[in-house]
Amino acid sequence: MVEAEYLADGACCAQLLWIMQQLHDLGINQKNVPIRRDNMSAINIIKILVQHSRTKHIEVRHHFIRDHVEKGDVFLEFVPTHTKLTDIFIKPLGEKQFNYIGQELGVINIYA
Repeated sequence: MVEAEYLADGACCAQLLWIMQQLHDLGINQKNVPIRRDNMSAINIIKILVQHSRTKHIEVRHHFIRDHVEKGDVFLEFVPTHTKLTDIFIKPLGEKQFNYIGQELGVINIYA
């Protein structure tokens, strides 16, 4: 499970770097962009630059996220599972959590 999250973080970092380059081309410079995760194990594998026995089978190309964290291009931030903003796009939510996430995303209810 941790390996899958680690690989997903690497893919997320690659997409962020692409977006940051696009913004740079438009004259908008972004540094230190957060990647918010609810898995402390994946965060620790990335932050602690030690080869773990459980990660030795992961190909070297997936470890580039560590370099970008070290450079300060991105940083990892822990968020509790119940406050993940992406949940609104991937799972059914109760009214309270749906309204909380909508408010955090800046969604305006035009029918209220």
